Amino acid sequence: MSILVFGATGQVARELARHEGVISVGREQADLSDPGACAALIRETAPEAVINAAAYTAVDKAETEEELATVINGAAPGAMAAACVQMGIPFVHISTDYVFAGTGEAPWQTDDPVAPPNAYGRSKRAGEEAVIAAGGTYAILRTSWVVSAHGNNFVKTMLRLGAARAQVSVVADQIGAPTPARDIAEACLKMARQLVLEPKKSGIYHFQGAPYVSWAGFAAEIFAISNLACEVVEIPTTDYPTPAVRPLNSRLDCTTLETVFGIPQPDWRRGLQDILKELAE
Repeated sequence: MSILVFGATGQVARELARHEGVISVGREQADLSDPGACAALIRETAPEAVINAAAYTAVDKAETEEELATVINGAAPGAMAAACVQMGIPFVHISTDYVFAGTGEAPWQTDDPVAPPNAYGRSKRAGEEAVIAAGGTYAILRTSWVVSAHGNNFVKTMLRLGAARAQVSVVADQIGAPTPARDIAEACLKMARQLVLEPKKSGIYHFQGAPYVSWAGFAAEIFAISNLACEVVEIPTTDYPTPAVRPLNSRLDCTTLETVFGIPQPDWRRGLQDILKELAE
């Protein structure tokens, strides 16, 4: 099965590229700031399914570049979805927990009201709306705290700081769960293949690692597995101000994904061990 993947250097895209039948395209072949070019590429390539693993992900920078972020995260996925409708093929799009307000403590359900707290979240919600409006066979996969052995992410940052410092301050009141990019990639592929045969499975789904943890707790686990004698100092979000508001509650209810597609939540601790092993090698 041929699957066209937008994104070549991102964490999930690099994991998708490991799989047979995947055609990965980067910015050189398809610039997401030109939605029309993305749609044209789908028509020219004529794949059996499309996965969008590319996005504008600079959360803080989006506060001053919301228009560009909205084109890349909103208009481009909409154009891709519309092209997939014309081709009669499924479209899988990766979204984020940032579409929610990030308040409370209950895990977010797929049909909970959205209220993005920042520009990045608003741009991603625009993408969701555009994909749904296209009216084809689609799956929107909201995920959180993506980590892998590639690119810039929390694991690699903590490894660098943990090796250089005796202690590091990490926020402890933001609760969610890391999600290994490899697991996200495999979930997207399973969804795309099932949607070809069962388009009625179209909809919005949640996928993140388990169990829930704070960023501080995640950092402590990274240090423990890596045998780094670095102390984690727990601090509130108010002590670590950022241009973009961060959600305190990133918990996602993932039961629907397992019920419909048979994809269970992965244990992020096992995924972390795999990431650390790959980095060591």
